[in-house]
This record gives sequence, C-alpha cells and structure tokens, in this order.
Amino acid sequence: MQREEFVQQLWLDYVHTHPDLGGLRLWPLSTSAEYLALVTLNHGPFAASKLNVTLARMGYRSVGYYAMADKGLLVYLLAPNDNSSWLVLAELQLGTLSKAPREALTQLISQSHPADCKGQNLLCRGRPWPMPSWALYQQLLQAHPLAAWLAVMGPRLHHAGFDCSTIGESIDTLHSHLEGCGMISFESQQNDIFSVSPLIKHRFYPAMPQKTVFNLGDEHRLCLGGLALVQKHVGDDHERIAEILLPFHTRCEMA
Repeated sequence: MQREEFVQQLWLDYVHTHPDLGGLRLWPLSTSAEYLALVTLNHGPFAASKLNVTLARMGYRSVGYYAMADKGLLVYLLAPNDNSSWLVLAELQLGTLSKAPREALTQLISQSHPADCKGQNLLCRGRPWPMPSWALYQQLLQAHPLAAWLAVMGPRLHHAGFDCSTIGESIDTLHSHLEGCGMISFESQQNDIFSVSPLIKHRFYPAMPQKTVFNLGDEHRLCLGGLALVQKHVGDDHERIAEILLPFHTRCEMA
C-alpha cells in the first residue's frame, strides 16, 4: 500500500465512523489535516514497533518519541516525505493497567481472527476482535478511557488535527463556525489521548454521540473520537505545528 492510499483509507474509515465530522463544510475538502492522531496498544502485530516498520515503508520517518507515564502512553511522531499530514501514533501500554482489566482486554484481543492481524492496513480496517460487552466496556473505562476506546474501536484514527493557518481563519473564528454546527469543545491542552504543548492554542471537539451496539445486543450512545483545531501563539513559518504539538518535557531520546 502506498502512503496516499493509506491516508485515503484512514480518512474514509474516519468519516464513515464519524459522519457528523465528515459532513462539515467549513473549509475546502482538499484541506489536509496538520496531523492524524492514531491509537494502538503494545500487543502483537498492533505494537508501535511493528507498525512503524510498515509506516517507514510508506515514507514516514520517526522524528520524535515521547513518554506520558501519567497516561500510560508512548507516543511516536512520524513525518511524511512531503507536505501531507504528519502522524501521531499513541501506544497504550497494557502493563500500566491493573491485573483484571489488563487480562480482560488481552483476552478480548486474543479472539481476533488471524487474517485481521496482518497486512499493511491494520490501522484502517476496523476493530479486529469481537465487540466487548457493555460490562467489560465499563470495566475498562474505569481502568483507562483509551483501553475502553480500543476495545470498541480497535487500533484506529482517533481524531484529525487542523492547523488554522492552513485553513486561513483564526481559531476563534473557526470555533464560532463549529459552535454554529452544534459542535461543543473543551478548551484545554487535552484531547482525550495525549497532553498538548502550551506553545499552541488547542481546541478539541468530540464527535456527536452515536448508537453503539455491544455484543449482547444492548445499545448505548458513545462519543468515539473527534476533531481538533490548533494554532501557534506566535507566527513562525519555520516549523510545522506537529513539531511542537507535544510537550517538550515528555520527549525521550531513543536508547
């Protein structure tokens, strides 16, 4: 799979999962996201160490490695060899979960069909394991929100982040437009996955709650991802926002 096809598949999966976000027409459809935030976990073929090998073949190079111990995450910043969207690959560390939820999530993942655990499209083919029960989802949600999200969604694109300067509008103007579409944001340095650097302005808009059917047939409405707007505090054309997106104190040197 070529990088262009990979990004297209990611985007198609994203708008299919979040039709409310896919239906927004507040900027040209040709506008590329500044970054795509993907979530996976350190287990088997879904581990970042395996996925990064595949992504490297598509022309992505690793330019940053971050550890967020309070969130149980390792985060990899990957740059394409052109001006397209950067990737932010967040890997949940199963070892940070307590024993019961860790074993429950591992047992769920072990039910994946072997054919769904290989190939180049592991991040855009949907959840490879069975849908969890509502009780298991609640157990995982209490242990770690991303563990619950992964149980329902699988390794996947969580949200797209758009640079307001690329769109040509201020973050406040775009925020007003999104509010007019019924999108509610929280203005903070959080986006349901990782912390964001204070060097940028950031708003995250959760997707509209949608009906989710769990494995015993019970239905519940969940928010499962969203959209982010980012803007530099000070104009600077020498670096991409993706390069200063994550807090500097979380950056690690590869051993």
